[in-house]
Amino acid sequence: MRPSPLVAVLVCCLFGCGDSDSGPDTLVSGGYDDAAMEKAIERARGEVDVFIAELENPTGVDHAVKAPVEDGGQVEHFWLTDVVYEDGRFTGRIGNDPGIVGNVSFGQEWTVAKDEISDWMYLKDEKIHGNYTMRPLLETLPPEEAAQMRAMLADP
Repeated sequence: MRPSPLVAVLVCCLFGCGDSDSGPDTLVSGGYDDAAMEKAIERARGEVDVFIAELENPTGVDHAVKAPVEDGGQVEHFWLTDVVYEDGRFTGRIGNDPGIVGNVSFGQEWTVAKDEISDWMYLKDEKIHGNYTMRPLLETLPPEEAAQMRAMLADP
């Protein structure tokens, strides 16, 4: 199973593609503001009902939620693709290869509680809605790349 086009584009744009020497392409090892990331996660959780309403009556495509996965005291955040919402929980497929945790694999089904997500996103009219945790990561990119990513956001 392949990741959704939106997730694949975001991973490649933010972290590069095909450079196996630098480790998994979804891991960022600093350079962003931790407090800003926490605020981004809080915003995503605070606005998750907007996402659920969109998921139930979609006007966009490539709906995904970001789920923290813990293994042995380590936490890694994964985009879940092909996501559905039922009984207060999101279920989807792990959309990238793990780099820290060893208890999940690409394409594996995973479930996360509504209040445990770290982000959500979807694509509508060629713009990314949500994906609040991307904003602090833009600080890790060269200015031109960050500007390109901001231009993809519905709410930069």
